[in-house]
Amino acid sequence: MINKGIRMLAAIMFTDIVGYTAMMQEDEIKAIKLRDRCRKVLDNIALSHQGRIIQFFGDGTLLVFGSVVEAIMCAIEVQRQLQTNPKVPLRIGIHSGDVVYDDDGIYGDSVNVASRIESIGVANSILLSNKVNEELQNHKELPTQYLGTYELKNVRLPVDIYSVDLPDLAIPRPNEIDGRITGKKESIAVLPFVNMSADPDNEYFSEGITEEILNALARVDGLLVTSRTSSFAFKGKNEDMREIGRQLGVKTVLEGSVRKVGNKVRVTAQLIDTRNGYHRWSESYDRNIEDIFSVQDEIAKAITNKLKESFSLTSPAGKMVKAYTSNMEAYNLYLKASYYWNRWTPNDIKKSLELLKKSIKIDPDYPLSYSSLSACYVYLGAVGQLPPKDVYPLAKSYALKALSLDESLPDCHVSLAMVHFFDWEWDESYKSFMRALMLNPNSAEAHLYYSYYQIAIGNLKKAIIENEKALEIDPLNVQINNSLGDNYFFAGMFNEALEQYKKTLELDNTFRASIEGLGWVYYHIDEFEKSLQQFQKAQSLIGDDLKGVTPLGFVYARLGNHEEVKKCFEKLEKRQKIESEVSLSIDYAVIYLGLRDYDKVFEYLEKGFDEKLGGLVFLRTRHWREIQNDPRYNNLLKRMNLPLN
Repeated sequence: MINKGIRMLAAIMFTDIVGYTAMMQEDEIKAIKLRDRCRKVLDNIALSHQGRIIQFFGDGTLLVFGSVVEAIMCAIEVQRQLQTNPKVPLRIGIHSGDVVYDDDGIYGDSVNVASRIESIGVANSILLSNKVNEELQNHKELPTQYLGTYELKNVRLPVDIYSVDLPDLAIPRPNEIDGRITGKKESIAVLPFVNMSADPDNEYFSEGITEEILNALARVDGLLVTSRTSSFAFKGKNEDMREIGRQLGVKTVLEGSVRKVGNKVRVTAQLIDTRNGYHRWSESYDRNIEDIFSVQDEIAKAITNKLKESFSLTSPAGKMVKAYTSNMEAYNLYLKASYYWNRWTPNDIKKSLELLKKSIKIDPDYPLSYSSLSACYVYLGAVGQLPPKDVYPLAKSYALKALSLDESLPDCHVSLAMVHFFDWEWDESYKSFMRALMLNPNSAEAHLYYSYYQIAIGNLKKAIIENEKALEIDPLNVQINNSLGDNYFFAGMFNEALEQYKKTLELDNTFRASIEGLGWVYYHIDEFEKSLQQFQKAQSLIGDDLKGVTPLGFVYARLGNHEEVKKCFEKLEKRQKIESEVSLSIDYAVIYLGLRDYDKVFEYLEKGFDEKLGGLVFLRTRHWREIQNDPRYNNLLKRMNLPLN
């Protein structure tokens, strides 16, 4: 007998015979024979894959497995056996998550999700949730195909559905799936166009063309477009298109090349179906360099029209790619600036900024350069490279200038939203985020930054939802993956946070924010040694003994190791002398929080307030929970125009 209340993590499988009720009405004896055959096959095969049948109910079966891979291997073997005569039209759904056993059966939200996934399948199909699909990243022998994001009955959030993609299994067509798909029915990734020019320095030009086409497609209603970061992760790699489709969760991929010789340019593009690797469309364009905007527009329109043959898409009226300048020198400078911007380091952002200044000097009415200048100043202020009080007004002025030239630039509204965000102008920030997301719902950056807004105002559930939307659009983006771990941590979802930080480190095992994230989670679940190890590892990756000491100081303080705390303070003091322009007020506040010296904590938070530090917007997170009943805390929130506890 099973003890009551056993909780465990399991892979849950539901099976169901398609059309069983009609079979019973037509030939009851035959229907029962098929049902009994199905049960016998399930009974025999499940055992060999360490599975357990929990319940037979009518023509359906509920099974649990300790391993997702074993569950899928079992499902494949079951379907193959049931395709021999007498054939049984079975559909299977698999999900993984927490379940609870008692004497009467197995319960939990995960059981309901698995049941709903099974219910939208077809005969001889095996459908999986995104959670199951993620476990198959290193199992290329188990290929899957993304079917879409579906709203399932009695399931709170939409679920990404995948199908096991093997030759002898059925994959449901969109019109066969009995479920309501969410807004994004078709999906595409635009891979970086290959620079075929003799001059390798033209790399910026081919990347710029790629990004323009990607941005144009992102404006198509009903089309999910993978963000640049994830698409460009495949640059220079000769990956199979099926594998790219699986990793990015897209049905189609656009790839191409650019050859620039003097004033001439040749652009080739191919649209490929990731299910079978077949070309759906291809074309070459030979043009003068001045016609490059027309070429980008033609490509975007051709792809949209091709996808319209199978899906209901609504493309914007007029041109999909606008020619914002007729000056090719200003355009080239803008493309070079974008190239450095996408390398995402302070030094590269500064290079981008200087190129953009040259661009607007040549063409004072070029809105894209003003928009990017605004983004550069927001970045440099947020990371402390330039004084926030100096750069945020500049960022705001450049954003407003760009919007005066073209109000429809979504990135500009994002920059403006972040300026308002760091200026603690929450209503204005919200309006700018809403405008940005209306103009481009495919902007992973907008969804990510909007999740920061939700954290600041204390709406952690909404922050998670927005972060998950960003991840859907840009699944290989390290920053977005890490931020989702942060959001789970802030919400007290420690198991989910640990899992998400580890997934992020699979993308980049040196990403310090995720290593520190693990350290904070381990601290909050009382695994102090593991916490220290993670913080020490993160600090060692910096290569500067004076940096990265703040979380270490906090944990040493909580462990009563005052000698090490003293060393951390000394390092902060040395760093402050060397980098006098950098504010360390929040760092001091965190270590004093570890010491539970709350007067000092508020002394340094007040300094941060006077300096208008960006980190203060996250005062409502778990890090600061123990001071949230102090009247001084609410006073700070009030002066920052944030909602009170």
